[in-house]
Amino acid sequence: MKQTTISHHVHTRGVGLHTGAAVELTLRPAPADTGFVFVRTDLDNFEIPASLEFVSHCSYATTLMRGGVVLSTCEHLLSALRGSGIDNCFIDLDNLEIPILDGSSENWVELIAQAGLNRLDAERRVLKVLKKVELDEDGRRMSVEPSDRFEIECVIDFPHRFIERQSFHFVMDNGSFGREIASARTFGFTKEIEMLRKANLARGGSLDNAIVLTDDGMLNETPLRFKDEFVRHKILDIIGDVALLGMPLEGKITAEKSGHAVHAALMSKFLKTEGAWEIR
Repeated sequence: MKQTTISHHVHTRGVGLHTGAAVELTLRPAPADTGFVFVRTDLDNFEIPASLEFVSHCSYATTLMRGGVVLSTCEHLLSALRGSGIDNCFIDLDNLEIPILDGSSENWVELIAQAGLNRLDAERRVLKVLKKVELDEDGRRMSVEPSDRFEIECVIDFPHRFIERQSFHFVMDNGSFGREIASARTFGFTKEIEMLRKANLARGGSLDNAIVLTDDGMLNETPLRFKDEFVRHKILDIIGDVALLGMPLEGKITAEKSGHAVHAALMSKFLKTEGAWEIR
């Protein structure tokens, strides 16, 4: 397989989920072996590669930082790029947070489709898992193990009648991301909103970009896109965070009650484990 990039520039605008700030964003073609690189156009085109090396913190979103410059909430766009089969892309933006758009990766997938796919001359490199690596942080469990494809087995469990225990097994193949994962939206609980606002977070959140759950229902008037939309969104987040490895992963990820911090911790442990992987 050859490496890919997008064929031409595409542009969008929106607001950041946590900052509430307006953001202009452009996707640009990039040469082979570039990976995904964020470019802060408001700071003299300062570049922040989408890499585990630059993960700063992972509370309610994945945040990167390089040289004191921050880039936040990158997981939905990275998930869309990886799920759309893109290997290399420059991402220009004029603020510190990626636009949340509708809270899923669907709009990003549509934007990438508008840009088109360009196959490059260089061979695609894959990070192949050779042995199992596990992580358990107070019942938040995650592992990565050998497989001849990229697949994710995810389980979530919330004491809410719309969620409860949900599981989904996703296999990345031709178009499966767009069909099964991309449109699953982020979600939160009304009881968390006041806490988030006090922490200066979720300032751009609304019913247009998140599923908001009350104690016994949800505030959104539009129906769920999938009955198990919640676990599908967790898989979307995992794909975006795993994209920080810098190349496609060939292996199986199993996750139970995981989150952004667990994703980053497992990937870091995986890279540091001798004999756990090779590049092919």
